[in-house]
Amino acid sequence: MWPRPGGGRDLAGAALLGWLADPAAPRLCLVTGGAQCGKSRLLAWLVRHGFRSGTVPERAVHAVAPMDGTRIRAAVWSLSSQLGVTARTAGDLVSALKPDPRRTVIVLPDLHAGVGDPAGFAELVVGLASLKQVRLVVEVRNTNPLFTALRPTAPAVMDLDETQWNDLVQAEPKLDDHDPLQGYISPAPDLDVPASVCSADPLRVTAGYEAAEADHGGLRTAWLRIGQALLQDQPPVERALLLRTALGDAADPRIAPQLADLAAGAEWELFWSRVSGDITPPWPGPVSALALGAGPIEGQVLLSDHLGVLRTVDLATVTPRGRLAEPVKGIIALGVLSDGAVLALNYAGLHVQTPYQTVRTSGLTALLDDGPTPVEQAIEAVDTTLRGSTPTAMAATDERLAVGDADGSVHAIGLDTPDSTVLTQRLHRGAVNSLAAVTLPLGGDRATMVLLYSGGADGCVRAWAPGHEPQEAPVTERPYPVTSLSAAHTTDGPLLAIAWGDGLIGYHRLDSGEAAFLGPGLRANGVMVTADGDLVVGTNEAVFRLAPR
Repeated sequence: MWPRPGGGRDLAGAALLGWLADPAAPRLCLVTGGAQCGKSRLLAWLVRHGFRSGTVPERAVHAVAPMDGTRIRAAVWSLSSQLGVTARTAGDLVSALKPDPRRTVIVLPDLHAGVGDPAGFAELVVGLASLKQVRLVVEVRNTNPLFTALRPTAPAVMDLDETQWNDLVQAEPKLDDHDPLQGYISPAPDLDVPASVCSADPLRVTAGYEAAEADHGGLRTAWLRIGQALLQDQPPVERALLLRTALGDAADPRIAPQLADLAAGAEWELFWSRVSGDITPPWPGPVSALALGAGPIEGQVLLSDHLGVLRTVDLATVTPRGRLAEPVKGIIALGVLSDGAVLALNYAGLHVQTPYQTVRTSGLTALLDDGPTPVEQAIEAVDTTLRGSTPTAMAATDERLAVGDADGSVHAIGLDTPDSTVLTQRLHRGAVNSLAAVTLPLGGDRATMVLLYSGGADGCVRAWAPGHEPQEAPVTERPYPVTSLSAAHTTDGPLLAIAWGDGLIGYHRLDSGEAAFLGPGLRANGVMVTADGDLVVGTNEAVFRLAPR
């Protein structure tokens, strides 16, 4: 049972709850009225109780972004973090939420007091209200231009200046919508000094950089690139580390060493980073998938971009090393075998090609070997098994190829034995989003086993050794879809990296159960664990290598 809002607003509170429960009601509700009429107090009551655990679904509130003194970018970042997505603009946020059918209730108090172009706030509200699963409660004064701008969307309107929403016989004296500002106000940050921006209130830093025209030595661009992560509650050393991952080579050369000193005590150590616009060495482009090189491209990272171009860069220095001959559009997963064969998966199926460094056979050997390779045979068998299903994930070792599909099943076939059959196991509710494969030693007789890790749209990560029953309990799970997996057997034991849809990356030491986490502020399209235990992360705007300390 919810307590009443009081202050003569019991009728207004009941009407607001009725609107939330009515499936036929407009998706947008404007709570309006003049200054000091109790709008903020009513919404505070709704948010306070809507966030409580155990609240019935029709009254639950999922995100709130107070807009007083807030610019549009900070509001988008705040909402994105609360809703488990990564976004930088209003359009990004709407696009990220659109595929999720779950009911989502968002509250925006004090929209009239936001800072910046009102058109940006209107775009945010109209975009969110266009999603059929979203209910949006917005506080805006009826004298503000935004109130007029939002009326064409046919919202529900609750005007607290109207007597029907006041159930007191004698109205209480009007109170300020806000408590008077109390306490210490931190000084304005120096936007040119890394130590200042890393230790200051991140909302004030964001507001300063949004309003600035100068780039402040490259700090502004770096901050606005990954600001969603920088708004999180964290020590200055961790903000310094994140800023280093996003700092471009056009920045003032004094900035990077200062950030490195500030990040010396961070939980992660950064080895290199390349971001959009970098020249020396060049940024390799947006990363849709990545894989560790082997055989002729050992010591390199294979990257695919949004056009399907396959490039290799040096793992140690990130300098360009080469490009494969044939682009593969829409790549969602990559794998490299020890003979140099590159496997690429898109929604049309599996593709295989050989990097330019591989020596091709000729003469009699080529004639004797004229036929499908074991990999090509395995691909044909998997394609036959998948007929009618959409492939969504892939992983490969020299011993085994595995492909996941949109129905939640994983299909595995051996590559080192003749006449292998496809083994299938359903592991997820919903699509398989990513697969990782690792070859583990079984004892002193050189016996090995391939263990598959599967990450799904259901947020679960599961383990399966083909030929055996899958592990009953998930390795881990979160309420966000998995976007990428990578596994490796290192001298410190097996490691598993997991990227999630909310931007968080987990680094798991499977023998000890220890885990380290990183929120880089950009959605990871690909993660890769090296034999040394380092982590390479690929995003739309940056690729970087780091390791937990």
